[in-house]
Amino acid sequence: MKVLITGISGKLGRLVGKRLDSAGHSVLGVDRRPWAGAPERVQMFQVDIRKRPAEDVFRTEKPDAVIHMATVTHLTHKSPDRYRINLQGTRAIVENCNRYEVKQMLFVGRHTYYGAAADSPLYHTEDEPPMALNSFPELADLVAADLYAGSALWRYPEVNTCVLRLCYTLGGSKHGTLANFIRGPRVPTVLGFDPLFHFMHENDAADAIVAALDKNLRGVFNVSGPPPMLLSDVIRDAGRQNVPVPEALMNLTLGRFGLPRLPPGAVDHLKFPIVIDSAAFKKATGFQHAYEEAEALTAYRKSD
Repeated sequence: MKVLITGISGKLGRLVGKRLDSAGHSVLGVDRRPWAGAPERVQMFQVDIRKRPAEDVFRTEKPDAVIHMATVTHLTHKSPDRYRINLQGTRAIVENCNRYEVKQMLFVGRHTYYGAAADSPLYHTEDEPPMALNSFPELADLVAADLYAGSALWRYPEVNTCVLRLCYTLGGSKHGTLANFIRGPRVPTVLGFDPLFHFMHENDAADAIVAALDKNLRGVFNVSGPPPMLLSDVIRDAGRQNVPVPEALMNLTLGRFGLPRLPPGAVDHLKFPIVIDSAAFKKATGFQHAYEEAEALTAYRKSD
């Protein structure tokens, strides 16, 4: 199968690309960033997914499947391109999949789609709407991209569309929202709160994406591995120092005193859990995680 991966130069994109290449698929990579050391058989196209050269890849290469991973998920990334990449880029990919008769499209989203709120259910299922966007507008572009990709299920029924909402990933690459949050020696928490954090090893995440492709999934699926952990335990097992901060002072301290920088709306993510129910995905694919939470944290800590 000829598979086009957008955002292939990212850490997770590389893992997926290598797995598909090893499995004998013909892999096309589209990314504005280069991938030094890419497997020899992977064809790289260093272009912007929103522009005509990216469409030309669809037109000339005619991929059978597309895995769209070219989204900006880091909560502190505020460049003017973020909205255009996440929403306009996703729109361009969806339209090109339809225009050039791609048989299968996977959109790799995040479980933060559901939002963190005091009145949210503990376990989120795929039919729940996004919450708390009024308090965290920085997530709006990711939610819009997720919804736009999902709309292809009824707008373009000829394209077998699958939306994956992955929980946080962690591992030796130290890449991703959670990895960046606990990167420094001191990690802030909101005094009086200790939410559950749902994460999986980055290798398991790559395997789950490949499983979705192999099973030709259609629909929306949550993707997770082992059970969630308390944030305080994540910080401790990562070898970091937990710094409880009164909520009233949180926005004044973030980005200072060696603490990570976060937008104001992200504070709710340090108070309330986002835990997902991935039973539907596991039933459809037979996926079982290979790494427990401790192994993911050990891989992360050893990469210091």
